[in-house]
Amino acid sequence: MRTLMANNPTRRSVIAQAGAVMAVAIMPQTALALSDTEARALINAALGEVNAAIASGKQGPALYAAFDQIFVRYADVNVIAQSALGVAARRATPAQMKAYVTAFRGYMSRKYGRRFREFKGSRFEITGARPVKSFYEVKSIAYMPGEAPFEVLWHVSDKSGKKRFFNLIIEGVNMLATERTEIGAMLDRRKGDIDALIADLKAAG
Repeated sequence: MRTLMANNPTRRSVIAQAGAVMAVAIMPQTALALSDTEARALINAALGEVNAAIASGKQGPALYAAFDQIFVRYADVNVIAQSALGVAARRATPAQMKAYVTAFRGYMSRKYGRRFREFKGSRFEITGARPVKSFYEVKSIAYMPGEAPFEVLWHVSDKSGKKRFFNLIIEGVNMLATERTEIGAMLDRRKGDIDALIADLKAAG
């Protein structure tokens, strides 16, 4: 299993960190009426839009806006953002959480929108899906020019009322851990001040 270095990201490590395009530790607890076909279709559609955005030639704000729309359509943004914030979410006021989720969403879109252009010419092949507890795990293989294929697992649930992915695992590594570490470090630098963290997220990425 490879170690992913946040300070010197490769194309593969960017996908790994993106999950934030995509990873979370909050696990749905209620079994829901989601099928393997629906889970596969969701990830297939998401990957199709990612590839289209990469191939479009868009740059800067236009590209970030495209990734923001993809993130909102296919990811469980609230769950991902809350998990990245960790235990600090328990003491945030409703207004702070709303502002934080908005800032986190923009941060993710800018951060990974800049890097996803490196994936032009790559492709993902969905190879299966299986139920795991109360969600579905969709398995895919990523093929990137000049690199060996590698496995990417997507966790999909409809707990929020809509079919969304809430986790991304690359070669056995839960990638939200990266974002949780980074968000935690940002919060620590602000001595736990959530409002300051929100301001930092708006300026970061």
